[in-house]
Amino acid sequence: MDCVLALDQGTTSSRAILFDPQGPIMDLEQKEFPQHFPRPGWVEHDPRDIWNSQREVALAVLGRMDGDSSRIRGMGISNQRETTVVWDRRTGEPVYNAIVWQDRRTANLCDQLRAEGHEDTIREKTGLLLDPYLAGTKIRWILDNVADVRRRAERGELAFGTVDCWLVWNLTGGRVHVTDASNASRTLLFNIHTGEWDDDLLAVLDIPRDLLPEVRSCSEVYGESPELGNIPIAGMAGDQQAALFGQTCFEPGMAKNTYGTGCFLLMNTGDTPAVSRHNLLTTIAWQIGGHTEYALEGSVFVGGAVVQWLRDGLGIIGSAGESERLAASVEDSGGVVLVPAFTGLGAPHWDPYARGAMLGITRGTTAAHIARAGLESIAFQVGDLLEVMNRDSGITLDELRVDGGASQNDLLLQIQADLLNVPVVRPKMIETTAFGAACLAGLATGVWRDRKELNDVWQSERRFEPKMEDDLRKRMQRQWSRALERSRHWIDSREGSDA
Repeated sequence: MDCVLALDQGTTSSRAILFDPQGPIMDLEQKEFPQHFPRPGWVEHDPRDIWNSQREVALAVLGRMDGDSSRIRGMGISNQRETTVVWDRRTGEPVYNAIVWQDRRTANLCDQLRAEGHEDTIREKTGLLLDPYLAGTKIRWILDNVADVRRRAERGELAFGTVDCWLVWNLTGGRVHVTDASNASRTLLFNIHTGEWDDDLLAVLDIPRDLLPEVRSCSEVYGESPELGNIPIAGMAGDQQAALFGQTCFEPGMAKNTYGTGCFLLMNTGDTPAVSRHNLLTTIAWQIGGHTEYALEGSVFVGGAVVQWLRDGLGIIGSAGESERLAASVEDSGGVVLVPAFTGLGAPHWDPYARGAMLGITRGTTAAHIARAGLESIAFQVGDLLEVMNRDSGITLDELRVDGGASQNDLLLQIQADLLNVPVVRPKMIETTAFGAACLAGLATGVWRDRKELNDVWQSERRFEPKMEDDLRKRMQRQWSRALERSRHWIDSREGSDA
């Protein structure tokens, strides 16, 4: 039977997942790689760790196929978006570590560009806000702060790519330098209306065009990987767009939320890029067969990473799975509210100077209360996004489809349904990011004929219905709003983002 391989390159780990055309996972391999925090607010990866970990897990899956890798019709890639790599075209060596999407070092540059009056132009052309999380200012930082890089870039010696592009370069032995439209739309350099790199934006950010990859659709054959048995690389999308596709949110008004390191809520808006009045992002959902579809997006910087912090930072749980048990041991958070603004706040606040806060602590506060407040903080942030998304789209959701690692936490999803007052639906197969990449590759290689076949594959595993009384929901939301305000602008912008 034919199958499809997905390379799911995430913020903390790389995975390779083999999918049956009917949806079940046939095999999975995962490997974590090191995170680097050279200064407060800075987050980096070694690009070689990204590639080596992705290569190793792919080879592990292929090695278990007993030489029958010819069954794999195509390979799809989903990736952590906005993370920025610049490398030497001749040697393939990175000129600097990858600057991760969570990194806040360019907050002052964003302030400068805003003061110079560029924000409206950037918003109009890209659908994005000026924020350090996007790739363009990261490229600029590397050009301005790494010795000799700007000169080499202007001579055409260097290449830029988001992680999808970096992987394809390595998979093809340096022969193919491409990205897809969904990842290109996260750079601050791509005009989502014309579908091209924009000279005005390149001038604003002072970035040479020669650095940039060719932009292709999300479902087509880009090349083959000799190291992986010449499997066609046939689909690419940024992780959140891939998850939207994997959740089969093909109709305008359908939405999904992914609980990963961050949380990402996307709503399909169809053929028209919807303009947000509430600081959401307008982004390309996918481009297939020359046809572009768009989405509204809200991004939470610290989602499932709250659970990591409970484990690694506070040490109150030994594993991520313990968070549900500990939080469920108390009826509520005991009045504790946690705002996990560890690297600033994303949508709809966009405050790079906010920092984490925990309020309402008393002598009676226990680790269980803090754990429950941690889960609630994830749900509160998603609630903030959905509230403004409903206003921007004019659509009230019938349900929210969910995925990502933390979506396995039943208590979190029940809290989410209660705070949203909207049913939350978890699919049988929650690896929807990887599945979306596999679907894009499978459509390009004939594994699936059309989206109708993909709709038939998607199935619900559990539906969480709201149970909370309105008065309690409103009281908790007021407490959250007060705590949120206390975390805002904790660092004065004049002190710099690494204060």
